[in-house]
Amino acid sequence: MTDTEMTTAPSRRALIGWGGAGLALGAAAAGGAVAMTRSGDDDISPAAADAGAAVEFHGAHQAGIATPVQDRLHFAAFDVTTDDRAEFVQMLKDWTAAARRMTAGKAVGEGAYGGLAEAPPDDTGEALGLKPSRLTLTVGFGPSLFEKFDLAGHRPEALVDLPQFAGDNLDKNRSGGDLCIQACADDPQVAVHAVRNLARIGFGKVVIRWSQLGFGKTSSTTPDAQTPRNLMGFKDGTRNIAGTETDRLKKFVWADGRDADWMAGGSYLVARRIRMHIETWDRTSLQEQEDIFGRDKGEGAPVGKAKERDKPFLPAMKPDAHVRLAHPDSNGGATILRRGYSFTDGTDGLGRLDAGLFFLAYQKDVREGFIRIQRHLSTDALNEYIQHVGSAVFAVPPGVRDQDDWWGSTLFSKEA
Repeated sequence: MTDTEMTTAPSRRALIGWGGAGLALGAAAAGGAVAMTRSGDDDISPAAADAGAAVEFHGAHQAGIATPVQDRLHFAAFDVTTDDRAEFVQMLKDWTAAARRMTAGKAVGEGAYGGLAEAPPDDTGEALGLKPSRLTLTVGFGPSLFEKFDLAGHRPEALVDLPQFAGDNLDKNRSGGDLCIQACADDPQVAVHAVRNLARIGFGKVVIRWSQLGFGKTSSTTPDAQTPRNLMGFKDGTRNIAGTETDRLKKFVWADGRDADWMAGGSYLVARRIRMHIETWDRTSLQEQEDIFGRDKGEGAPVGKAKERDKPFLPAMKPDAHVRLAHPDSNGGATILRRGYSFTDGTDGLGRLDAGLFFLAYQKDVREGFIRIQRHLSTDALNEYIQHVGSAVFAVPPGVRDQDDWWGSTLFSKEA
């Protein structure tokens, strides 16, 4: 549907009545649309980023995976509260329609004002006047969703429940979820606005189980860009897969549909909330910090090397160094696409910051990616300073192809 067609569509009230639970597409925009990048997994120039450019919503893969990593994150996991399959599918279509507009810098439906004074507006309004800020919205389906709507037979083999790993101290209130929304943007208000509006549209059908705000990206998918630092002050994952490395993306990130044809072009996401004991870390000597990571703190170069992307010589590192244990050469070639963010969430009640890394990893198969690597990290010296306290895994379906497509269509178009 074009914007011109939207302007002649029936009003929201004509379509949904006075209940306010559905969504119709109007034409009001929160600001002028800006130039679009070519696709969700292409590079974007710094000039375009500075201009608050929009990232193309449609494509073979969902944006927000190989897309150049934005500065801010709002991640939300949801539980499904309806047992009506048709109602849930309609919500996914409504979500897609809203996401299509928000990623283009437009308001949801008929907008935040100018409608019926007696009814809630279609858009919450806090993003009015703001640029798209490279907003991407990425949806994923958790293992528990396949226990609903007669979907058990369509659960991919690669979507496994994560095992208990050494040192895990998982909070069930920060773990799991039937589905998730990952909102990334360069403006935190744009990201929060997106999740807030999707939650509002989903009222009565889904409820937020837990959410996480993130800042200070800790990974890059842009070729030759310097790797950002985590809250420990180190660069990690310097050989992350770039959005332009189509061969590596095909080999390690994009699902080929062999175990579930509806997942072809999708990926699998592991989300882990990793608490950092930064007060203890801050009292640790520089030499010990560098030994733990296997990198120097200034440049980020591997032990004995000069530049952050120099090929590491693993035997030069201590046996329990993080880089040595996490490197693909130590894990049978296992490689993941990292897309993590730092977080600080107040204090823990004992005078210590509740801070750390919200780790996001995309891969073709969780069993051959995150699980293999994490098991090998059981002897990681870094474990003394971190603890995994939240966890979830999701199947991320392929991208929305065009204006007539919607999130999850490849799964929900199948017979129950």
